[in-house]
Formats: sequence, structure tokens, C-alpha cells
Amino acid sequence: MIRVRFAPSPTGFLHIGGLRTCFYNWLYARQNKGQFVLRIEDTDQKRMVPQAIEGLTQTLKKMGLEWDEFYQQSNRLDIYQKYVKELVANGHAYHCFCSSERLEKVRERQIAEKKAPQYDRHCRFLSQKEIEEKVKAGESYVIRLKVPEKGMGHFFDSIRGKIEIDLANIDDQVLLKSDHWPTYHLANVIDDHLMGITHVIRGEEWLPSTIKHILLYQYLGWKEPKFVHLPLLLNSDKSKLSKRQGDVAVEDYLKQGYLPEALLNFIALLGWNPGNDREIFKVSDLIKHFSLKKVQKAGAVFNLEKLNWLNGLYVREMNSDQLLEKILPFLKKSKIIKKIDEKYFEVIPSGKKVNQNWLKKVIILEQGRMKRLKDVEKLGYCFWNDNLEYKRESLLWKNFSVNEIKNNLLKIKTILANIKEKDFQSETINQEVLEQIPVKERGAFFWPWRVALSGQESSPPPNEIAEILGPEETLKRVEKAINKL
Repeated sequence: MIRVRFAPSPTGFLHIGGLRTCFYNWLYARQNKGQFVLRIEDTDQKRMVPQAIEGLTQTLKKMGLEWDEFYQQSNRLDIYQKYVKELVANGHAYHCFCSSERLEKVRERQIAEKKAPQYDRHCRFLSQKEIEEKVKAGESYVIRLKVPEKGMGHFFDSIRGKIEIDLANIDDQVLLKSDHWPTYHLANVIDDHLMGITHVIRGEEWLPSTIKHILLYQYLGWKEPKFVHLPLLLNSDKSKLSKRQGDVAVEDYLKQGYLPEALLNFIALLGWNPGNDREIFKVSDLIKHFSLKKVQKAGAVFNLEKLNWLNGLYVREMNSDQLLEKILPFLKKSKIIKKIDEKYFEVIPSGKKVNQNWLKKVIILEQGRMKRLKDVEKLGYCFWNDNLEYKRESLLWKNFSVNEIKNNLLKIKTILANIKEKDFQSETINQEVLEQIPVKERGAFFWPWRVALSGQESSPPPNEIAEILGPEETLKRVEKAINKL
């Protein structure tokens, strides 16, 4: 059976690159009717962030990436102790008593000599008697991996093929720290074996460490899994995707109103090519079509514009009930609305009382312009606020004079005032206005009318805004614009 794992460290929020790694593992498991394991690698206690595990698991649940099994390495310390003792007993690992001060001096000397900094194997050849005496004396020690001093190590990566590495350039990696906690490398290999992981699908940054893991598999007499190292995620300037260049935490994107299904669609295409021009994939489609064979070697550029476009498509596919349910939390958090009772809300900036149908009308009107759910806060500005602030110049249109624009708004006001309240609907409003204004001058009528109702130079058509505002508020805003001119 195919068994894969996602093994994050609880050192903060889930990185968007981590989400892609998780998703590729999850897809591969679901596609092959295998199992997906979530393993928290918390052996580096100094770097742990409080509540990071809870935050990480909650984020994965929001993304719909449920796991079949869950493990936490800090609960498995006895297991690692057992195998590190076996490695030492078989001559594949050794005690190192070097102080941090000595190690720093060695490092400084190697850098000065323009050599790659690595452990100089000072303790590698201590006698058993020397080791026992130092341990008995209470000297602090770590356990290091005994890497062959020469020769070539090699392994096969499913994306990159056969990889060979000169073992002379591989450090004698620490396996057990002085506090007797395992390092990532030791715990990772032991857990992957004991948990029956068949495919290790992880980021490209782990490529240099793989040969150390191969040695551990060999020393422990275990069959190694298949390795798949995914390409890096890059900024538009081809640098590695990092916090310095913008948001990288999945939670940041969710808080801005990116939909989980759109995010998954987007990150699936960061490194995987379906072999055609198709760009829209539901999760069910990805389970069917995803293939590790089509994962590329080159880094994938994180294109925010494309994510916005894709998320906008998903937003436009939602029906009004779904969209309202998703958007309400954003409106409440930004203090635009608050719930009064089961049927009504208060629009806080304006103080008016509205129901869900009114909110749906606003959201549906702005739906086509949304890239993120959070956008409704700004796009719906004219509906949340009654006292709009805009410059007088915004009402002017091309070469038309102030008096001409003012007369046009007076004409609009007269037309609107003559429409009965029961007929104050978008189509009727539009029809009445179009019938009574010159065809060639429509821009000079619609532009100032739209600015008067929205307070913005970019907004939905004024007749559609007017229907939601209602006749009283619409006429009030047109009158205010007239008085500005």
C-alpha cells in the first residue's frame, strides 16, 4: 500500500510551500487509495512556537486535507534512543565531546582557509576506554553519524534521476543532541521506516541531506523509500519565496478571502504540469489527473496575479447563499455589520437596519469584481456609508462644463423622482433614463450619476446601485452631488 507523510516542524504558521508539499502527498495517497500520515517533527524544542501545532492542524482542516494517522515525535523519544544505541554499538555512530567553543574555532579556521565548514572528526577515533571515562566524568556529548571518509554516495530521485555525492564533503551529522533528543535526520529516517512510508515527497531543500538518510537506512539494514524532491517556490524575481517579499503563510491568504479550493488549484500547478493548457481543477479532478511523473525540476514562480484571477473565478461560481455565508465573517470582523437578531443586521458606518436579502443584493452586485472575499469591504463602500466623501472634480466628464454636468444631474434627479417606488428597479430605472437623455451624451449623464451614488470612479452601473439604495437615498445623493457643483 502507498503510504506518504507530511512532516512539518511546529515553528510557526504553515508556509504556502509546505501546503503544496502536503497537498502533493495527500493527492498521491488519495489517487492510489493509500494512506496519508501527518507527523509533527517537534524534536527541536528551542524553535517550537506555542500553539503552532494546533494552528497547523486547524489550517489543514480548513483546506480539507484530513489525515489518516497522526504522530508527534516528542512522544516517541524511547524509540530513537533504542536505534541510536544500535548505531553506536555497530560502529556506525560515535560519541563527540567537543565544546561549542572548540567547534566555533574549527569553523572559523576552515572559513579562513576557504574550506567548507564541517566537523573535523576530532572525537571519531577515541578509544572505548576514553569514551567511558568521559561519560563517567559527566562530560556533555552528542552522538554523530560516522560517514565514510571517501567514496561516492548515490540515490535515485523520481524527478531528477540518479544523484551522486562525494562522501568526503558530507559532515558527520549529529544524530542525538546533548539533551538526548534526536535531531531531524535521525528521527525522520526511523519514523519513515517504522511507519511504512513508501514515498518521501518533500521540498528540494532536503536534497543535500538525503545521502545522510541513505547511510542511516543502510546502517540500520532497512530498505529505503522512493524519494521525490519538489521544485522550489520562487518570487517573480526568481528568488526563493520568503516572508520578506510578501505573505507566505497559508493563514494569511485565508484571512484575505482566498478560497481553499482556489488555493489548492493554484498551488497544484506550481511545479506540476497537466500536459495541456487546462488551469481549472477541482480537487476531485486533481485526484484523477495528478501525476508525480509530470512534476518539473525547475523552480515554480508564485504569481499573485494569477492567484487573484483564479480565486475570482471560484468566487463568481458561488451562489448567493454560499457567498453570503463566506463573506459575513469578513463584514463582521471589519465592523461593517453586526447582527441584531435572526433576520436583521445593522450596517455600522451608516447605522441603517438591513436584512439578508439586502446584503445578498450588494454581494451579488459586487461578485463579478471580487478577487478575494475581503474585497467586498472596499467594493461595497457606497452601501456601507451614506455620507460619501469625494472630490467635486470626480463628477466632471471630459470637456463638459460644470454647468452642463450640473444640468445633467438635475435631469437625472427629475427622471428618478418620477419613478414610483414599486417600480424602482434596475431595469426600469435604466430604461427611463435612456429614453430621456441624448444617445451621444450618455457618458456625461451616467458618469456623474455613478460618482454621485458610489463616491468612486470605479463602481457598478448607477441604476444597479440605485435599486439597492432605494429612491430616498438615491435622490439624496444626487442632490448632494448637485450642490457640490
